[in-house]
Amino acid sequence: MKSLSGKVAVVAGATRGAGRGIACMLGEAGATVYCTGRSTRGNLASGANRPETIEETAEMVTAHGGKGIAIRTDHSDEEQVRALFDHIAKEEGTIDILVNDVWGGDALTSWGKPFWEENMSNGFKMLEQAIHTHILTSKYAVPLMIPRKKGLIIEITDGDGYFYRGHLFYDLVKTSIIRLAFGMSEELSQHHITSLALTPGFLRSEAMLEHFGVTEANWREGTKADPNFIASETPYFVGRAAAALAADAAVFAKTGKVFSSWNLSDEYGFTDIDGNRPHWRKYIEQTIPDYQYKQCDDTFYSYWHFPSGKKIGGTTAWE
Repeated sequence: MKSLSGKVAVVAGATRGAGRGIACMLGEAGATVYCTGRSTRGNLASGANRPETIEETAEMVTAHGGKGIAIRTDHSDEEQVRALFDHIAKEEGTIDILVNDVWGGDALTSWGKPFWEENMSNGFKMLEQAIHTHILTSKYAVPLMIPRKKGLIIEITDGDGYFYRGHLFYDLVKTSIIRLAFGMSEELSQHHITSLALTPGFLRSEAMLEHFGVTEANWREGTKADPNFIASETPYFVGRAAAALAADAAVFAKTGKVFSSWNLSDEYGFTDIDGNRPHWRKYIEQTIPDYQYKQCDDTFYSYWHFPSGKKIGGTTAWE
């Protein structure tokens, strides 16, 4: 029997990247997965350069063994979010798992530009798209969990600590997501609902493969452009991390904390969909001699800095 058979999940931001991988692996474990986002067939919210849609994700969920359901939702629109959970309440009566992965900030991030030269409207829009949407989505999801005194909320972030991530607004979003998971855990603990944050490592997303001019079949060719790509992971790896958390009867012990795909792989023993077990932290430790890792400190972030001044590629860029 599949570990999540009979469970109902919502993946907000399931169009591509980590969200798609998580939706598919929740499906692999037998869950019914509502795949939400703005890009639908014939209406690509991210433009013609990004062809992925929520319908495609839902079909992939079903192909992996679950039941995928696509519902177009703009998670910045409160009425649409309310309507989404009203629909799920009528169809399912409850939800067991909420994954908040709404992002949309890549086009708004100006790497290398100090905040005083930044376009403030872009920065403020990033905060609205990637933080406000998560709060709004949780607001309408939680009442479906409270009556049963259980549930799991997973906040998807970049990096598993409080460290600077190389861009003011990007850093505000990704650290705020970790704090959001903690804050919600404080208010949800009396209802025995778990809230935690989860990060992938160097994500081999659709856009990242495209950036390196490779496919999943020949992805190792991307190491010619960036040797650190060898330690990358598919979106299904963090997907299996989410599924492992959802299947853990003792997951409430993790509430309020932040976890990575690689440390959860160590704990639960799952592999990436290709059979590999990428471990971003171990890779960095072995590759950079003067590397020092301190979780929730300022020595580690997605554009990794070290005492020698070395810097190597990102983790969840282009989710």
